[in-house]
Amino acid sequence: MIRVVFNQKGGVGKSTLVCNLAAISAAEGGSTLVVDLDAQGNSTHYLLGGEVVDENAGAAGFFTDSLSYRLRNKDPIDFVAETPFPNLHLMPGGPILADLQTKLETKLKIYKLREALQVLKGQYKHIWIDTPPALNFYTLSALIAAQRCLIPFDCDDFSRQALYRLLENVAEIKADHNKKLKIEGIVVNQFNARASLPQRVVDELIAEKLPVLPQFISSSIKIKESHEAAKPMVFFEPSHKLTKEYRALYAGLK
Repeated sequence: MIRVVFNQKGGVGKSTLVCNLAAISAAEGGSTLVVDLDAQGNSTHYLLGGEVVDENAGAAGFFTDSLSYRLRNKDPIDFVAETPFPNLHLMPGGPILADLQTKLETKLKIYKLREALQVLKGQYKHIWIDTPPALNFYTLSALIAAQRCLIPFDCDDFSRQALYRLLENVAEIKADHNKKLKIEGIVVNQFNARASLPQRVVDELIAEKLPVLPQFISSSIKIKESHEAAKPMVFFEPSHKLTKEYRALYAGLK
């Protein structure tokens, strides 16, 4: 299954969600790939820590290769790196992606990622795509390539207004480019059960019959500690409440 985690709003936890769900699928024995399409490279830092990354061997290298006029380009697996975690591989992101964007748009390379991931599907049971906080070339490429879309939502009014626009954009991309794309659900992230506003906003979304998933992910300082340690929660604190929430969310996606 190829999944994209997407929201045009920054700070909603896209990279954290991608890495923790991917880590669970890997921990359960499934061969798993994370594709980091964000120039900030948050997923890359989360999974590799301070390890030096050759950007030309990651997503930037893949897209640079797609710009060439060769009749036969490199195998997509050449742009994939190992992580310290069993069964979990990464196509790293980084700043060079921002420099490439205009060239890729001009050369109409919007379907290249889909072609590559169709090849990699034969080697990975699960593929997770992390996207930048914008509707740009990379997020369009990801939505065209994916079968399912998860939308992280952080329970404030700004996020709610952005959510409606996002749903419209995904519906349009599905109609124009990818009939197989399905919104798998809205993930309530960084949820504070003690505050009234988050619960009220979520209740209203459910009343509007939006696809809010039943498992919420709590707000916790522990996730920042896992970022610093460069270990997703299933490897960092396997018995923590937050890890159990991620596991329950993952189980509901199967």
